[in-house]
Amino acid sequence: MKFYGPLLAILLPLMVTAQKTKTAKSNLIIGTYTQPGKSEGLYVYEFNPESGELSYKAKAAGITNPSYLAITKDQKFVYAVNETGRNNPGGVSSFKFDSKSGDLQFLNKVKSMGDDPCYISVDKKGKHIFVANYSGGNLSAFGIQPNGSLYDAMQVIQYNGSGADKSRQEKPHVHCTIISPDNKYLFAVDLGTDKVNSYKIRNGNYPNILQENQTPFTGVAPGSGPRHLTFHPNGKVAYLIHELTADVSVYQYEKGKLNPVQFISMLAPDFKGNVGAADIHVSPDGKFLYASNRGDANDIIVYSIDNDGKLSLTSRQSTLGKGPRNFAIDPSGRFLLVANQNSDEVVIFRRDQASGLLTDTGKRLQVGQPVCLKFAAVKL
Repeated sequence: MKFYGPLLAILLPLMVTAQKTKTAKSNLIIGTYTQPGKSEGLYVYEFNPESGELSYKAKAAGITNPSYLAITKDQKFVYAVNETGRNNPGGVSSFKFDSKSGDLQFLNKVKSMGDDPCYISVDKKGKHIFVANYSGGNLSAFGIQPNGSLYDAMQVIQYNGSGADKSRQEKPHVHCTIISPDNKYLFAVDLGTDKVNSYKIRNGNYPNILQENQTPFTGVAPGSGPRHLTFHPNGKVAYLIHELTADVSVYQYEKGKLNPVQFISMLAPDFKGNVGAADIHVSPDGKFLYASNRGDANDIIVYSIDNDGKLSLTSRQSTLGKGPRNFAIDPSGRFLLVANQNSDEVVIFRRDQASGLLTDTGKRLQVGQPVCLKFAAVKL
């Protein structure tokens, strides 16, 4: 007993910690379209990573089209773009978030400074947010007040030009504002002009927080329509999804610069229908990349990631719904949830962490026009 006593004293805390990690639940915050549709606003559910079950916690009703979301690193505040709707110019709303109860307390709303804001990101220090205004063809930067509410826009960058696809690229359409892993650079992905614009994020309270990078933009294939950018967990590789052609570009990343290394199609060789590539994410372990395609495909493409960051096709999985605008992998890496916008439901897949393959759990969450899924920790 003299031997086992000290050993148990060491192992018991580790066992308890492992058990807590294994069973830790998450909050799932869902952004939606309310015009037109069945949704009332934002919804918060608790997600169980053991069973894949979702249980309702709270909602923020009366918020017009709170589509894309961003959560501060400390998870105390949530920000939502308000896409342009009936009698509703584009805006950005701020909320205080209680991760235990799921309550979202509305703080304030400011003008987005462009029509159809469709994407939002918040820096790791919780000092600024950056918004992509799709129809406005610009990006806007906002300061965050100490209580989490937003100041009016401090900087607006307007783009010009067009692309090869005259029906979709008649003017700039900023679709994504992504902050680099080191929190030093911002990338504004412009579907309308086939560019990924790059900026340095300045330290301090400068009126113009964004400064044009030495390499101001990265051009992509004409007519491909870049949409969303994401980074590998190692911070050295970036992946860009192209909405109009359903392709994925792979880049080596260093100090605000994207160097292309691969361009790979999402489509099956015999596919003939309409496409609408949408969302893209890397698994938490960095071994797999997932990309969604809407149109007539309505599937998730799974790629394995090689040591150099390049992609190899693993499988295609139907999303079992229509319009997979957004999806999210839960923090445990065990599940992938798909927001099927056009069939008004979230479909829950189990993810094999060894193979990357997805299998249907049979679990569904009915919600009107879900367009964004964000996980947040449950802090007790």
